[in-house]
Amino acid sequence: MKKQIAFVTGGFSGEAQISYESAKTVEQNIDRDLFDVYKIDITPDGWYYIPTEGVRLPVDKSHFTVQKEGKTVKFDAALLVIHGTPGEDGKLQGYLDLMGVPYTSCDTTTSALTFNKRFTVAVASFGGIHVAKSAILFKGQAYNIDDIKKMHFPLFVKPNNGGSSIGMSKLESKHPEDIQAAIDKAFAVDDQVLIEEFIKGREFTIGVLKTKGEIITLPMTEILKPEGMNFFDFEAKYHGKDLEVTPADASEHMTQKVQETAKKVYQLLNCKGIIRIDFIYNETKDEPYLLEVNTVPGQTAASLVPQQLAAMKWSLKDFYTALIEEALV
Repeated sequence: MKKQIAFVTGGFSGEAQISYESAKTVEQNIDRDLFDVYKIDITPDGWYYIPTEGVRLPVDKSHFTVQKEGKTVKFDAALLVIHGTPGEDGKLQGYLDLMGVPYTSCDTTTSALTFNKRFTVAVASFGGIHVAKSAILFKGQAYNIDDIKKMHFPLFVKPNNGGSSIGMSKLESKHPEDIQAAIDKAFAVDDQVLIEEFIKGREFTIGVLKTKGEIITLPMTEILKPEGMNFFDFEAKYHGKDLEVTPADASEHMTQKVQETAKKVYQLLNCKGIIRIDFIYNETKDEPYLLEVNTVPGQTAASLVPQQLAAMKWSLKDFYTALIEEALV
């Protein structure tokens, strides 16, 4: 008998548009021979079941069920494709835990932790992972720009919660007006701002997942920045071309160090499902430095995890089946 799967997308933040793009890829590659799939759209206006044909129907949030042809459908598992809140910060995971529905992403605690970049690197550093020096600002609390000027420039200034490089700046100047402008840009997106010292090196990102009890890494990608680009911003991530090399052109030694560190981070943070971890590899110190952990990585045509899966010749259909089956264990 087929398992009943809630395929959950949407969201409450600006990243919802990426969620819908990711959903197109996932929806086209779920194995319908194995699963009955119900698309659930979570929006600020409500939660809806989107049938293949017909009008959208409300989700019964008191039980997380939907109605189909006069029958109540209860779900065996949820396949989560929501970037940003509430699907990447632990809120939806907590709800699903209360409903007794397993899901394909990290649990409530890990999702909430990794959504906060500062907390993530603090825990990782405690566990022996190399991270950049950083500071955090909170909206409504006083901060001193002179203290920021004492940090080692250049700096990255970004929202502490969220992803897709929205609200992010690379700060080269110590001029107070430039510092304030970068802080204001990040505060427009989040009520916490992370200020992080620049680590010189090559930028790699790598998908990691657990399947059949084994933590495996996908072929890592190197992020290449065209001349004049300060960092891999939103437009480059989702509308750029020729900015990534998969698999990365790196030595076996370098690749192995990134893979080993990625697996250590996965275990340290008690991750589940597919995650993507971003690193800067400092060749002088011969160490990868953790930047951030993405617990619901993009699945769009331009996204990195699908590129990595293609490089290892793992079909998207088989990959999504593995994710769902791992959640059902």
